[in-house]
Amino acid sequence: MYMQIIDLRSDTVTQPTAEMREAMFRAEVGDDVYGEDPTVLELEKTGARMTGKEAGLFVPSGTMGNQIAVLTHTQRGDEMICEAEAHIYFSEVAGVAVLSGVQARTLPSVKGILSAETVEAAIRPKDIHQPRSGLICLENTHNRAGGTCYPLETLAAIRKVAERHKIPVHMDGARLFNAAVSQGVKAEIIAQYCDSVQFCLSKGLCAPVGTLIVGRADFIEKARRYRKMLGGGMRQAGVLAAAGIVGLRSMVDRLSEDHTNAKILAESLATVGLSIDLSTVQTNIVIFDVSRMGMKADEFAARLKTVGILASVFGEYRIRMVTHYGISGAEISQVMEILHRLLRKG
Repeated sequence: MYMQIIDLRSDTVTQPTAEMREAMFRAEVGDDVYGEDPTVLELEKTGARMTGKEAGLFVPSGTMGNQIAVLTHTQRGDEMICEAEAHIYFSEVAGVAVLSGVQARTLPSVKGILSAETVEAAIRPKDIHQPRSGLICLENTHNRAGGTCYPLETLAAIRKVAERHKIPVHMDGARLFNAAVSQGVKAEIIAQYCDSVQFCLSKGLCAPVGTLIVGRADFIEKARRYRKMLGGGMRQAGVLAAAGIVGLRSMVDRLSEDHTNAKILAESLATVGLSIDLSTVQTNIVIFDVSRMGMKADEFAARLKTVGILASVFGEYRIRMVTHYGISGAEISQVMEILHRLLRKG
């Protein structure tokens, strides 16, 4: 007898769909470093069109996408403004400092969302003693805040600040399409407030590998050189790009199912005594506190694993669960039944 595993660690564990596998098998390919892979070119054009940008660039990962964007926008000695627990600062191995020579100016937020006033207050004056404010980076949705989305009016206000100070805006939109679906808008409505956006194909969109960076054509041309520098120039990458095309064409609208499952899961967790801020559950991420249970997060996650549920430790007392294409409503119900039994046993 094999125990059923319900994997809620991340939407990165999604498996490519049958349609993706077929598209990968049949993909027309060429050498993408020479710009000759027709499937990669199609993916890049599709991603740029869906976000209202001039051009796109296919890269292996979201982290590489963010790092290439910082390299392209800034110069060594600049300062990047970002939220205090933004992925680009918290989870990318000090890449902006090591690769770009950029200092991060981290700002407090409300549930991962920076205000225009906070951003403007952090912009450096022209002073020989201080770094130049070279980039504003926004994360949408915000991972560590629980999948929260930037309100459009907040993005518009930050954009006005950026234009006034002539500072580019990059969006770490790893889950950009989750934000768009949650807010009932096209991705281009969100992306219009940013000079560049990276979004992942390998999370909720289910592709096995890859991220797109989108922006102006001259920005992408420069970014392509940095992709090569970082070792991200792939050859017959159309095999991977084909799955990304399917993801963009057929997997965006269904993200609402993940959001519904996340809300059901969050509301159920609140009923069994786990501490959770339901206002943060806007997309497919659920973060909750287990301190009331008299245990730390690693112990709680270990207990879950013994009953077939995988979750991520997100702090001393915080657990993260992420809904995705591989998790059905029936499995969410199953998770709650298991949790009820587990918590009753103490």
